[in-house]
Amino acid sequence: MIQIRKEDNQKKQKEKKLKVYKVNTHKKTVIALWVLLAVSFLFAVYKNFTAIDIHTVHETKVIEETILDTHKIENFVENFAEVYYSWEQSAASIDNRTNALKGYLTGELQALNVDTVRKDIPVSSALTDFQIWEITEEKEQHYEVTYTVEQRITEGESGKTVRSAYQVTVYVDGSGNLTIIQNPTITSVPVKSGYTPKTVQSDGTVDSITTEEINEFLTTFFKLYPTATAKELTYYVNEGVLKPVGKEYIFSELVNPVYNRNGNQVTASLAVKYLDNQTMTTQVSQFDLVLEKNGENWKIVK
Repeated sequence: MIQIRKEDNQKKQKEKKLKVYKVNTHKKTVIALWVLLAVSFLFAVYKNFTAIDIHTVHETKVIEETILDTHKIENFVENFAEVYYSWEQSAASIDNRTNALKGYLTGELQALNVDTVRKDIPVSSALTDFQIWEITEEKEQHYEVTYTVEQRITEGESGKTVRSAYQVTVYVDGSGNLTIIQNPTITSVPVKSGYTPKTVQSDGTVDSITTEEINEFLTTFFKLYPTATAKELTYYVNEGVLKPVGKEYIFSELVNPVYNRNGNQVTASLAVKYLDNQTMTTQVSQFDLVLEKNGENWKIVK
């Protein structure tokens, strides 16, 4: 019996389960993440010290405007025109003109102009008007000048006025001296444009009572305006909207006033007639104004 129990005990001991130790896998993951973070940080620090800084550079181009003093060019061309477009019916006058042109034209242009005004020419010419319309810098030190001349052409007892437009090129050297390098060449100048601005019309947003109020206000104001001081204007106009005139014009009437409402403001487009005692004429001025009512009083705000 003892032997049997002993064997049973041995079997029980053999059948005992082995202990299993579980490894904490979550802990390993956390450690791996910390290592990765540390490596990333060290790499970032390394890159910060070794990498080349790249910046986006926004280049601002500064264009310097230079003011061109054209007075000497204007005077030079005008003096040239007085010589070029004027002559008498005599060999001496034409010879004097030819010699005078040497002070303006290059040698090549002097040769080009030989016999342009012949000594037997049947007319004389006097320059009666000269206007410069445009001066442009064609390239460095080269200036293109567009101008008009008015000549009084006389033949015997008869005469006529001729108006023409020309263009020359003036060269200015480093010392500021000038010469004409392009002969007077026919061209054109601007004429009256066919543009007509849109007529302002009433949209019916200002009633008859308000219209009467504004007419009365503007009539009072424009009677005072020509002689009003800056301080007096402040009662009727916001500062800087209309400047003092300082003239004794006599108010005549408002002409075709058109009023339209825009929110709490009213736009006014009108002409004002004044009598000018000095010139004995009627002066008509046009105004586009913005009015605003504060309490019982109107004021010009723009």
